[in-house]
This record gives sequence, structure tokens and C-alpha cells, in this order.
Amino acid sequence: MLPWHQYLMGVLIVLAGMNHFRKPKLYESIIPPYIPAHSTMVMVSGIVEMALGFMLMNKNSQEVAAWGIIAMLIIFIPVHIYMLQDEKAAMKMPKWVLILRLPLQFGLMYWAYLYT
Repeated sequence: MLPWHQYLMGVLIVLAGMNHFRKPKLYESIIPPYIPAHSTMVMVSGIVEMALGFMLMNKNSQEVAAWGIIAMLIIFIPVHIYMLQDEKAAMKMPKWVLILRLPLQFGLMYWAYLYT
């Protein structure tokens, strides 16, 4: 049996991935312009996110999933920076929320690291 917080993280990651399919335009709008194929990137990242979330909830694949989640969170950092730089991408979020999201990424990376 895995710890409850590992299941929590797994479920949150799966739900985040599912949201890519519920609101794809939202995710497309926050991708920096230098990244190609926004729609494809949103779908692929949603699938990867869901797969990693399910893998994290399995003892046999939790370590690979944790490292995958850490890599994914690193890959998403340019999106958070772009949201800070571009008013349209910021989606009317207060600047302090956008700034707070960056250290939150590192907190999530640490949380995933606990399962390596």
C-alpha cells in the first residue's frame, strides 16, 4: 500500500491531464509562441500527464513516474515565465499569483522526488 499523499498527487496529476482535454483553448493560449503545434502539444502533454499520474499510483512504476513528473514540471517552467511576461497569457491573474506559481513548481518537484 502506498502512502495516501502519493495517491493524492497521482490523482491531481491525472485530473490536471484530463483538464487539457476539457479546456484545450485555455492551455493553447498560455504556450509561448516559439513552441510549435500548440494544439498537439496540449493533447500530448495531457496524455503524458495522465499516464504519469496513473504510473505514480503503482508501486512498480512510481520511480519512473516521479522522475517523469519532475521532468514535465521543468519543461512547463517556460509556460509560467511566458504567463508572467504576456498580459493575454496571464489570463487576468494577479501578478503575485503568477510569481507564486514558480516556487510552487519546485515544491511539486520535491513532492514527486519523495517517490523516487
